[in-house]
Amino acid sequence: MKKTVPLDKIVETVASLGVPGLMLLTALGGSGLTGAAAITTALGSLGPGGMIGGVATLGVALLLVRGISEFGFDAILSNVVKQLYKQGETKETIKQKIEGYHVAKSLRFKLVGMLDSLPEEETASQALAVA
Repeated sequence: MKKTVPLDKIVETVASLGVPGLMLLTALGGSGLTGAAAITTALGSLGPGGMIGGVATLGVALLLVRGISEFGFDAILSNVVKQLYKQGETKETIKQKIEGYHVAKSLRFKLVGMLDSLPEEETASQALAVA
């Protein structure tokens, strides 16, 4: 006799995973497969590097969702822009990336303004280029 899992238990489990659970559920449904083949295909489609990349993508999604709920989207995005600059990206390349973001124009304007206000620092990559 085949045992079945109650729908409410399935829903509860997926909901407990939050956004990563929804991402996985969507990828599973979009695969058109069942069983292990569905899981392999779904994880492989979620990120670079096959199944491992898919698992990593779900982990990053979980981290982002928690961060956004605690600090807000604007704060995360602003700090990522600052970190890119600290890591040696030029203001121009960062501005190009900002222009490609799918965010409100007001947020783009705010990010560019924040970027322009950052002091000109000698980053590690600039220091190596001089040496």
